[in-house]
Amino acid sequence: MSESLLVVEVSVHVKPDAVEAFRAATLANARASVREPGIARFDLLHDRDDPTRFVLIEVYRTSEAPAAHKAAAHYAAWRDAVADLMAEPRVSRKFVNVFPEDGGW
Repeated sequence: MSESLLVVEVSVHVKPDAVEAFRAATLANARASVREPGIARFDLLHDRDDPTRFVLIEVYRTSEAPAAHKAAAHYAAWRDAVADLMAEPRVSRKFVNVFPEDGGW
């Protein structure tokens, strides 16, 4: 497998009374994240059937980009803002991009 974009899927379950606060904090983080040079895409998805569930799709251009993202001030602000909003710890899975080709991002 050749070098490829790193795609991280983060599944989040928030407390029912924290949905709007989580959504607002995560949207602010996503908007700042897409301005980072190492991030090709940063999506925030909200479950249609269960409003307490969210998915973040983070697409990184290099293997160093996730660490740079976690060192960003906006990430630290998000991490601290949402820590008490989650019903359970968030879960992440890492993937390599297959399609579209990396140049298509």
